[in-house]
Amino acid sequence: MITEEQEEKAMSEWIIQEVFQTLTIENNISLSSALLRILLAVLLASIIGCERANKRHSAGLRTFILASLSSCLAMILDLLFMNEGNLRFPMLSAFAMISIASISRKAILYSSRNQVKGLTTSIALWSCILIGLSAGAGLYLISVVACFMLYWILSSLPGLEMYLKNRSNHFEIHLELKSRQYLQDFVTTIRRLGLRIDDIELNTAYHGSGLSVYSVTFTIDSKELKKFKTHKEIIEALSTIDYIYHIEEMR
Repeated sequence: MITEEQEEKAMSEWIIQEVFQTLTIENNISLSSALLRILLAVLLASIIGCERANKRHSAGLRTFILASLSSCLAMILDLLFMNEGNLRFPMLSAFAMISIASISRKAILYSSRNQVKGLTTSIALWSCILIGLSAGAGLYLISVVACFMLYWILSSLPGLEMYLKNRSNHFEIHLELKSRQYLQDFVTTIRRLGLRIDDIELNTAYHGSGLSVYSVTFTIDSKELKKFKTHKEIIEALSTIDYIYHIEEMR
């Protein structure tokens, strides 16, 4: 008599088998097919890598190409081994995803205020791995569409994102005062303008420079400022104050 546990195990094995039959569309890979998949993986990754390198990010052209190439090769080898019966699951592809995901984590940096930087590049690198796996599996159309969607997201959306950030009620500035004694005057001026200071942090890296340097986080409370002024216009107005040596928004 078949127990409930055996039924569940049989059902799980059947589901896994169906999934991998769906994924392994073409197990019989010829040399020309393998070369085409590798070339496509490298070409698509180079498009994304160029976009990241052009913006001087930590992971550039070579990193993206190598990530896509290695994942493509892992998928091709998995399909060959599975076709010969040496593997039941695409283990190399799984290892490639885990390994490169761990490497992509190195692209994430933290500022002195624990702000996350490089997260987009890290996720883009991981997405490039999936494109390489898709190319290696022979899913050409999916690979191409995914690549151009990823490229569009990375190249076109930053403008919209910047617009939304510039209209946000919250922003942070890098402030350089000619002397520490002007800090109270600056706080008073900010409050009169309708801005609320959420946090002020002294930047000790400029100690001994003769300047008092701060990172200041604001919230716009004034309805007039919210409606008519952008961050850039507010900062330009503040830059005209005599005791401010330099001021800029932190991105």
